[in-house]
Order: sequence, then C-alpha cells, then structure tokens
Amino acid sequence: MTLDLGPALADPFVGLNAEAVADLGPMMRGKVRDVVDLGDEVALIATDRISAFDHVLGTVPYRGQVLNQLAAWWFGRIEDLVPSHVLSVPDPNVTIGRKCRTLPVEVVVRGRLSGSTSTALWTKYAAGERTIYGLDFPDGMVKNDALPEAIITPTTKAEQGAHDEPITEREIVERGLVGAELWDQIRTTALGVFARGVEIAAAAGLVLVDTKYEFGLDADGTLTIIDEVHTPDSSRYWRAATVEARRAAGEEPENLDKEYVRLAYARDGYRGEGDPPPLSQELAIEAAGVYQETFAALTREVFEPGSYPAAPRVEAALRAR
Repeated sequence: MTLDLGPALADPFVGLNAEAVADLGPMMRGKVRDVVDLGDEVALIATDRISAFDHVLGTVPYRGQVLNQLAAWWFGRIEDLVPSHVLSVPDPNVTIGRKCRTLPVEVVVRGRLSGSTSTALWTKYAAGERTIYGLDFPDGMVKNDALPEAIITPTTKAEQGAHDEPITEREIVERGLVGAELWDQIRTTALGVFARGVEIAAAAGLVLVDTKYEFGLDADGTLTIIDEVHTPDSSRYWRAATVEARRAAGEEPENLDKEYVRLAYARDGYRGEGDPPPLSQELAIEAAGVYQETFAALTREVFEPGSYPAAPRVEAALRAR
C-alpha cells in the first residue's frame, strides 16, 4: 500500500487563530482530546492525539482520521440499539456531538480466551484459574478459543495519569458507581453492540476479539454510547484467515489494530517500562497501512485522508449551525 504520509501529527485547529477559537467557545484540553464548548448542549470534539505508549501511536499518519471516520460509520450500524453522542462529522478531524455525563465505568466485552498481560483472561486461565473476574471457565480450553458466550469484565474509568482497574459488576452497584437498573441496561446494550460488531466483522473477514465501550447520559438522562466504537484503538481485530493456521504453528493471529504496534515494540524488547523509543518511519508506515486496511475491510471503502489544515472547513460548518 502506498501512503501519502503528510504530517505525522496534525492540530485540527490549525488555521483558526486564537480569536476565532474564542468565538466558537471555550476550549478544554483533555488527556487525549480537545473539546470546544459550543453551548446548547453541543460540543466540538477533536480527534485524539495520543494513546497507548503515550505519544507513540499519535505518530501513526492519519490515525486520528481513521478512528474518527470509522467510529462514525459504526455508530450508524448500531443506532437501532443505542443512541450515540455524534450529531455530525463535518471534517475528518472532528466530531460535533451532544454533551453527555460520562459514566465512571468502562465496559470491556470479550469473545475469546486471549491476551498475554498479567490481567488477561488467557494468562489467568493458563495459571490454573477457572473462576476469573467472577466468571466460570471450563477445563480444556486453548489459547484464543472462542468463549461459549461473550463476557463482560468491566473496569473503572481512570482519571488522567492513572490506569483503569478491574471491577466486578457487583462492586459497580455496591459502590454506587452505577445503579442496578442502569447497569442492567448498560450490560444488555454492550452485549448487543458487541454481537452486532462480531457479525459485521465476520462478513469483512475479521474476528472482533474484544472491545471497550464508554457510556454516558445525555441531558435527558438517556443512555448514550460515547467515545469510539469498534475502531482499531478501542477493539482488537484478527484477520480471520490466519487464526487456525497460526494457532497450529504456535503463533498469534495477525492483528489489524493497535496491537500491531505493541507487538512490534515487544519483539524489539520494549515491555512498557519507562519511555518508549520513537516510532520508526518504517513502523509508522506499516501501522498506518494496518489502520487503513481495517477501515477498508469493514466499510468496503478506500480510506481517503482529509487535507490539512482542516480547520477552515470546520469553522465554516460551525458558523452555518
């Protein structure tokens, strides 16, 4: 795949001078996103700048645009299951969405016995655990097996500088993070969205392994799915054709998500401690290709990068509101 790299990092507000930004509304700099408060329960959300390994994934060309456009595409495929915060995507770099009160738990849905970290399902299972996160697993399972049914292993939603912590569904209710009735609604919705994702991914020749959802309540108190859905950063994808052959060879399936970068770093000896080395141009190009390939497989469309700077088009769209 031939890629026009463009700038590795782009500010979606390039082209808007300070006075113009102030005219749009107050800007809030978050951990991974910039938000402009437009009033009337509406906000402009800029694509995320950083992700895992701090600033490493932020240097994958056009990554933010792929995430933004693919998330918008997915929201359209699940709108019969749950409303999203997205109102429009006037530019590849930004989303205009309704304001929501973010709920303090993240919902992780898993469909495979996979993973290699200390908290991963497979790590715990291989160590002999059969009740993991309060869920019972049968004997005789093999790494990367499909689970009998999708399961939820929620985490707290970490503040900036902290890490998400595993939490049981019972603790969520007992600690008052989410009420019992609302949690039941979240749980049912998350499993339904994941099932839809698995179906669509399979039709695209992909396996949706696991994913993370974030939910909020809009101004009317309606449960709303927010952030991203089924993007290469929020979900893990395998190329379906490689699963069985690679397992037979004792290898991992081919990843088409941010694990591609993580695995490359692991092969070079980096284990997540201390600052990671800079992302090489070669790996940046490879990773950009993976992100764009995932986009194309799912949407059946070739990813077309937006031109830089994006902000003049954003400004025109906002002033036409």
